[in-house]
Amino acid sequence: MKLDFRRSLATLGGRRNLWRWLLPLLLLLMFFGTLLWLPWQAQKMEATERREQLIADTLWVEQTIRFQLSRNEESVRLLADDMLAGRLNDTQWRERVEVLLRNSRELRRLVWLDEDGEVRLSSDGMSSADLSAQSLAGGASARKSRRAEYSTPAPQPGLSAPMLLDYHQPLFRGGRYAGSLVASYPTLNLLDELVPWWFAQDNEIALVDSDDVVVDKRVAGGPGRNVYTHTRALDLPGVNLSLRTNSLKGVPGLLPNLLVASVIALSLGLAWSLAALWRDINRRLAAEGALRQQVSFRTAMENSLLTGLRARDLEGRITYVNPAFCEMVGLPASELVGKRPPMPYWPPEALGEYQDRFTQVLAGHVTPQLETVFQRTDGERFPVLVFESPLMDGGRQTGWMGSILDISELRRVESLSRQQQEKLQASARLASMGELASTLAHELNQPLAAISSYTTGALNLLDHGVPPDPAPLRDAIGKANQQAQRAGHIIRSVRAFVKKREPAREEVDLGRLVESLLPLIELQARKSYVSIRVNAEPDLPLVPADSVMLEQVLLNLTRNGIEAMQDVAAERRSLRVVIRRDRAADTPAVEVQVIDRGHGIPDEVAERLFSPFFSTKAEGMGMGLNICRTVVESHGGTLTHAANPGGGTVFRFSIPSPAVAVQRVTPVRTSQA
Repeated sequence: MKLDFRRSLATLGGRRNLWRWLLPLLLLLMFFGTLLWLPWQAQKMEATERREQLIADTLWVEQTIRFQLSRNEESVRLLADDMLAGRLNDTQWRERVEVLLRNSRELRRLVWLDEDGEVRLSSDGMSSADLSAQSLAGGASARKSRRAEYSTPAPQPGLSAPMLLDYHQPLFRGGRYAGSLVASYPTLNLLDELVPWWFAQDNEIALVDSDDVVVDKRVAGGPGRNVYTHTRALDLPGVNLSLRTNSLKGVPGLLPNLLVASVIALSLGLAWSLAALWRDINRRLAAEGALRQQVSFRTAMENSLLTGLRARDLEGRITYVNPAFCEMVGLPASELVGKRPPMPYWPPEALGEYQDRFTQVLAGHVTPQLETVFQRTDGERFPVLVFESPLMDGGRQTGWMGSILDISELRRVESLSRQQQEKLQASARLASMGELASTLAHELNQPLAAISSYTTGALNLLDHGVPPDPAPLRDAIGKANQQAQRAGHIIRSVRAFVKKREPAREEVDLGRLVESLLPLIELQARKSYVSIRVNAEPDLPLVPADSVMLEQVLLNLTRNGIEAMQDVAAERRSLRVVIRRDRAADTPAVEVQVIDRGHGIPDEVAERLFSPFFSTKAEGMGMGLNICRTVVESHGGTLTHAANPGGGTVFRFSIPSPAVAVQRVTPVRTSQA
């Protein structure tokens, strides 16, 4: 009994071992069988694909030919209608036919036959004797059916070529036959003009009749191999013609599919590599398990730091960064590790300074602590404090280790404190406006007191009667008048400053006007580190304008340009003012351009840019550009804007100038704020 049980176990174990060997063998046989089946299947699929492609291309060519013939049929029908209506004389008929032949190169000629079948007009001077019997038969069939038909292709009498396919359009006037209009197509022209060259290079194209006789064919790339063929009927009225294509491609060969053998060899090599890799993985797993705990502990410590860590080798290549540093600069570690200078977090305007500092580091002159500026991926600059020291490994220096602190918040607090001080100073300046009021009162008090004195003296003279000598009285009244004019001038100046007034037009030199405003513009630009450049053409003509109002426009446009460049790179902060003749204007005019290199104007903002009370500034009222446009238009000019090809915006306005040129050369000034 025990022996039978042992034999059963042995048999069961043997079957299990057998299946362990058979299953991989069966899988291997299936794998090789699939690889052997692939060439045959690929060959079959390629043949099917070629046949389907030939059918699709043939259908496309047939539709192209039929479409062009339909267009020509419509043109012939319209010509026939005009002929029947009597709207064409012989000259006009020839001109219409010449245009039709020039636009449809597949057509050879057009012939106008009268009711007796004689040629009345022809595009090439042919006679009725040049029509073949097949063409005459087609014309008779079209006359009988009262509709246009094609005739069987045939050459002219006495010739063997070319084969002509004639299209007969019968003409009926009042129910009576009045002649025919015949359009002749050389069949070879149909194939040459209407079949694309790329299709003709890969296929033999032939026109065959109902008896499968070849009428004409085009063999641009050579005769077809009769492996892939397709026939498509042209479906022309009056004649049975078909388009037959015979591909130049043969049966796909097995040679390209022998690449499967390479796949098999690569698969076997891959299997061997997997086995070797499996052994190596088992050996490494033990070592990695021991290191994993140490690495995870160190990683947890480094990831919990708020201070950025950066390690560099002796060549300056980054070898390690922690998450805090990646978060500072906005770049993942994969884009930083292995990177050599220039670094992506270096501001472009300070590359030279950073490169010099890096050269000193390579020379061993490391600054233990320094404050500098880094750049995030979005272009934002932020100040950092860098501590750097040599990185030692077993007593040997392998690079430099640096810790980086983001001190943006500290600098923000300092900036806030500085702004508070500036606001206090501004408040102090506002308080000084009271002094202006007292000064104004003092200026008015003096002329008013003088007027009172002079008028009192005049009254005293009058109280004693009219003096025999009126000179003292005239002198007193004249001086009182002068003081009254002085007071009026003071009041008019204040009123003109605070109240809207009508423009006071005078001859203005825009170049000199911009020069006089340059100190005010520089005061605005210096705060934002913007350089100012003024370019003025020589001998600019004078313009009739209000200089005060134009100054307001120029100050507004330059201030907007300076403010638009506050957030761009320092090397791009450049404002140009160009004064030149407006050569695009219909009348003489002087054009002023204010060109900045700022952030530009988005499309949704540009639509409302000149609208009242629309502003992109937090503290803006949205009236500046609207007022500027009103001022320019009141001078007969236009204010427009466009994108600067170099980045930023170009504001331009032009003022009409009927004056003669100023005989003065306006210099070009450049200001570096």
